[in-house]
Amino acid sequence: MSFPWAKHYEPKQPLMRWLDEKLPLPRLVYNSIGAGYPVPRNLNYWWNFGVLAGVALVCQIITGVVLAMHYAPNALVAFGSTEHIMRDVNGGWFLRYAHANGASMFLFVVYVHIARGLYYGSYKAPREMVWLLGVVIFLLMMATAFMGYVLPWGQMSFWGAQVITGFFSAIPGVGETIRVWLLGGFAPDNAALNRFFSLHYLLPFVIAGVIILHIWALHIPGSNNPTGVDVKGEQDTVPFHPYYTAKDGVGVGAFFLVFALLVFFAPNLLGHPDNYIEANPLSTPAHIVPEWYFLPFYAILKSFTFNFLWIPAKLWGVLAMFGSILLLFFLPWLDSSPVRSASYRPKYRVFLGVLLLDVLVLGYVGGAEPIARNVIMGQIASMYYFAHFLIILPWISRSERPLPLPTSITEAVLAKHGETAHAEPALAH
Repeated sequence: MSFPWAKHYEPKQPLMRWLDEKLPLPRLVYNSIGAGYPVPRNLNYWWNFGVLAGVALVCQIITGVVLAMHYAPNALVAFGSTEHIMRDVNGGWFLRYAHANGASMFLFVVYVHIARGLYYGSYKAPREMVWLLGVVIFLLMMATAFMGYVLPWGQMSFWGAQVITGFFSAIPGVGETIRVWLLGGFAPDNAALNRFFSLHYLLPFVIAGVIILHIWALHIPGSNNPTGVDVKGEQDTVPFHPYYTAKDGVGVGAFFLVFALLVFFAPNLLGHPDNYIEANPLSTPAHIVPEWYFLPFYAILKSFTFNFLWIPAKLWGVLAMFGSILLLFFLPWLDSSPVRSASYRPKYRVFLGVLLLDVLVLGYVGGAEPIARNVIMGQIASMYYFAHFLIILPWISRSERPLPLPTSITEAVLAKHGETAHAEPALAH
């Protein structure tokens, strides 16, 4: 989207004029995150989580690069090198805890970012490409997180790799061949550890590249907003800097406060104690569970306990687990309602709340023991998850009667403060 009222970059200093002529990097920054990028004036703190995801990725890359200087991807010494980092490397304990808990912070921020997109309809036209690239980023993050969890080479690392790669053996005919190809052998060992380490080191930079595309795609139509109403003119926007750089600064401060509390006071809160036991292929843990951010998908995998038609239960579980993520690619077309924001869609808002509760139930089931009660609970929650996207959402988008929308963002902002458009104060630019 073109904003004719946006400010244009005009360097004042000779050096900046020369740089702008030869390599217009300052202009790019100014037009992307500076005063040259107008954004809706009513964005709330839920819009902070995109920036927080970028901050979390930078933290992960920095700590990961330094950790890689001391880590040895060899099955004989990987566990020992992790302990070496914790005990002998200056600040190693901090780097390792920051990296491990940073993954949880990163995934948590992204989950909130996705939830905000679902609530405010940020996946709808004209921002479908922004959403699709976001789902690609999410898939890359999950692959990176899984491979990183294997690297400490503890009990959960080894058996997690054994279980996750075992999914591929469910594919008829070629499954076992694919699994052996991925591992470089018949079980997780040196070849698998080297491959996972290489990919875990590489993928964050791939994620960074896709994030650049994600932001680029966002700047074409412009940011969505809590009303879901399109920008009508200059009165509906403010410059990104200083308004939202200041607002994002508050969010970044809160992010690092929570991050510091986790790293310094509860660094093992989200980990599993079995991963402080060196990997032993001859000793299976009593209860194998993934990291917390994989638990809902793990619950969907475990929900298939019997064969159906000619397809075995294991393959159904694998298809459902991957399908639960791939389903998000089709969301912009499954929801055909012309209204974006759930604030004006009362029926959609109720069912979205039920979906959130359903995901929390799946998370509980994914980490719980597979007794009959939990299995049944997981099966019901899994059925509802797919029903929400494939049945309920298309039905709502066709039958729902939305609330009246404001004619403009400015009208919504002024109405919230008990004012009218005629009494609108002048914006300071």
